[in-house]
Amino acid sequence: MDTEQKISIKEYDYELPKELIAQTPSEKRENCRMMVLDRNNQTIEHKHFYDITDYFDKDDVLVLNNTKVIPARLFGRKNTGAHIEVFLLKQIGDKTWEVLINPSKRVREESIIEISPDLYVKVLTRQNEGKWLVELHYDGNFYEILDKVGNIPLPPYIERTMTDEQLKSLDYDRYQTVYAQREGSVAAPTAGLHFTKEILEKLKTKGVQICYVTLNVGLGTFRPVKVDNILEHKMDSEEFEISAQTAKIINEAKKSGKRITAVGTTTVRTLETCMQKYDEILEVIDDSTLFIYPGFKYRVVDRLLTNFHLPKSTLIILTSAFAGKDFVFRAYKEAIKESYKFYSYGDCMLIN
Repeated sequence: MDTEQKISIKEYDYELPKELIAQTPSEKRENCRMMVLDRNNQTIEHKHFYDITDYFDKDDVLVLNNTKVIPARLFGRKNTGAHIEVFLLKQIGDKTWEVLINPSKRVREESIIEISPDLYVKVLTRQNEGKWLVELHYDGNFYEILDKVGNIPLPPYIERTMTDEQLKSLDYDRYQTVYAQREGSVAAPTAGLHFTKEILEKLKTKGVQICYVTLNVGLGTFRPVKVDNILEHKMDSEEFEISAQTAKIINEAKKSGKRITAVGTTTVRTLETCMQKYDEILEVIDDSTLFIYPGFKYRVVDRLLTNFHLPKSTLIILTSAFAGKDFVFRAYKEAIKESYKFYSYGDCMLIN
């Protein structure tokens, strides 16, 4: 990186009225609004997500991230009675996890936190950046226990109290894509939340090829950029997987000039990381620390479906790299004027 170069994070800031932050999902997944951006003509259309099938042709490729959100927030207590939250981030070993602990000043190495009769947490060591290494103790199937005792890790801008039982069951259903399969994310790949099984079937009937990658979404995806010069920002490492079948579909489509539509920034980073590392899309399990900012040359993705992102986030920077910063910020301005809903449970944009 040229140290002379500088892109200020302030360029990616905008003001959002608080009432436009979606607190609940749209009544039906497909009823959310969809802004359609045409990069060539610099035009903006206002549609609904159920119109998405009109934007696909036979043999187009749709790539989805099939990661599954785990109920990563665990509430427990020490034998002193102190209430402690353990937030699961990443599985390191068989029963060893990297976690956040709150309040962390209440624990030390060897502390025991009881979550339920089926599960307790033993604190091992403090890591950097406020993370801890812990050992989970349980009998039986871990994910079945987690389903019973864990809570969906909603982003902090979605306000809930722990007594919102109705909302808790709504979140359990709706903060998850209908095609989620591979457990491991602590945040949803939110661009995919709008799809229904019926829309996926319609696309298949139209001859659209649908394939999947897996990138387990960590907190790194959503971490705010803390440096003024974005070129100094470092992404957390996130594991991804591409199957042989997905690699074959994408490579053949690229050869025959068919369009690749990525659903969400995690799918984009998976595909572009693979291309950057190996010069092709191939069957692989690897890690991505790719930070995409303006000037990046996209080599795989032709179109992007994405939600409206937080100011100063790596996600709005990635979107700006794809569609051009000025165009993206003009679209955001229009979205605010038209009262679109923002962030995880909000509306989306399709960038052609």
